[in-house]
Amino acid sequence: MQRRRSILIVGGGTAGWLTAAYLAKALRVAEQAHLEITLLESPDIGIIGVGEATFPTIRNTLRFLGIDEAHFIRETSATFKQGIRFVDWARAPDNDKKGGGKHHSFFHPFEAPFSTEGASLAPYWLLQNEATRAPFAEAVTIQARVADAQRAPKRPHESDFAGPLNYAYHFDAAKLAQVLAERGRELGVRHLTGNLTETVLDDTGAIAHIVCAEHGDLSADLYVDCTGFRAELIGKALGSPFKSARPVLFADRALACRAPYERPDAPIQSYTVATAHEAGWTWDIGLAGTRGVGCVYSSDHIDDDRAEAILRDYLGGGEIQPRLISFDAGYREKQWIKNCVSVGLSAGFLEPLESTGVVLIEAAVAMIAELFPHSGPVGAPARRFNELMTARYDNIIVFLKLHYALSRRTEPFWRENTDPATMPERLVDLLDQWRHRPPARFDFILDLETFAFFNYQYILYGMGFETDLADGAGEFPDVATAQKLFAKIRGFADRATQDLPSHRDLIAQINRFGFDKALEQA
Repeated sequence: MQRRRSILIVGGGTAGWLTAAYLAKALRVAEQAHLEITLLESPDIGIIGVGEATFPTIRNTLRFLGIDEAHFIRETSATFKQGIRFVDWARAPDNDKKGGGKHHSFFHPFEAPFSTEGASLAPYWLLQNEATRAPFAEAVTIQARVADAQRAPKRPHESDFAGPLNYAYHFDAAKLAQVLAERGRELGVRHLTGNLTETVLDDTGAIAHIVCAEHGDLSADLYVDCTGFRAELIGKALGSPFKSARPVLFADRALACRAPYERPDAPIQSYTVATAHEAGWTWDIGLAGTRGVGCVYSSDHIDDDRAEAILRDYLGGGEIQPRLISFDAGYREKQWIKNCVSVGLSAGFLEPLESTGVVLIEAAVAMIAELFPHSGPVGAPARRFNELMTARYDNIIVFLKLHYALSRRTEPFWRENTDPATMPERLVDLLDQWRHRPPARFDFILDLETFAFFNYQYILYGMGFETDLADGAGEFPDVATAQKLFAKIRGFADRATQDLPSHRDLIAQINRFGFDKALEQA
């Protein structure tokens, strides 16, 4: 007879319920009498809504869970996300009379650059006249034009989670947790409501059981800590040290609020707008009925009152009641100790830039499902899990720092960010190499990365980084072919902006009819 295995997830929200639903599906809990997954959720702790945007991997996750895309969009007030529009990151806005308030901006799309027979277009773009060439993202993909035209990445008749362009979503975090909870229970997750009061360790230092005020002692083979920043199990009980990224990533606070659209039919941007300010940046996310807006900042450079003034100015004045979120960017040095593994904010948090919160949950849960020991010591995968997750956090820190390190803004926050002493050694080395060649796929080990080489290209060349290929121009002889491909991309973009529906219209159709019925009404 097979030995019974049980998993106890402590904490709900996106991390808890995504973990529960994913493991229930991957381990086929509903069909396995010897497996049990229980989620303990506190009724008194709300969801921190800083993770209201996702990475394209979320589509595969939702598909795997068997969640209908139209249902997901309706129930979470979701909209499509095709990338991020960065405003004022390279330099501060020119607000003098002559400049007329000009803002520098660039787009980081989800779509990979077009290429031909494996050859990159990046060198040919770099060799073009800087004064006349198109912005990098616009030159090598059609997505920049599509998003700026406020078009959706797909059409009403296309299949769930599929379309001509790569995309993710903006969504209401609290509503997403409800959708995941519904699916988790359908997949066989046992749901308990109650408050953790104590974590009891055994003689080996592993968790013997937890104590719940409402349900008494609860024990399991594997405990998953999804208790958020409190890290009740992995931090408080097991003492995993927290490795702060604050010397590299300065932001440690955010003010978050909701803001209405100017009018009911206002366009919904299909990208996050990230606008730099004197000591950080603001996010602006368009949901189906409202906007999620927040100000991320360093408390070493401005105080809370100044941050609120920046947020109010961004919104054009008016009364706001923002929620203050304090955080320390970093991660647990060991995220799996003995019979406890942490997922979500209990494992780490790096700031909401580039929407890495949910993708780190996805990565952790996929690994737990793959490495889960059906027999033997439940902590056996801990070393490998910790190695992989630590590398992923460290590599994301490098990518996030890149956004700050290239700025030419003059405020103290930005000047300090460009100091090589505040940069990871790996980033300093890569930047030195990229002055003479574009980022390439061999710069990265894919299983340890969230972002590919072309994501680095979008940030580098959007920010105005200079890669000098002049001395080696003769090594790129296919100029005519490249020019034809650039022209083809422009043509495809022209056609796509005509063929794809407006983003707001598609969201309205999905909310009313779903995908197939929307086509019948078109």
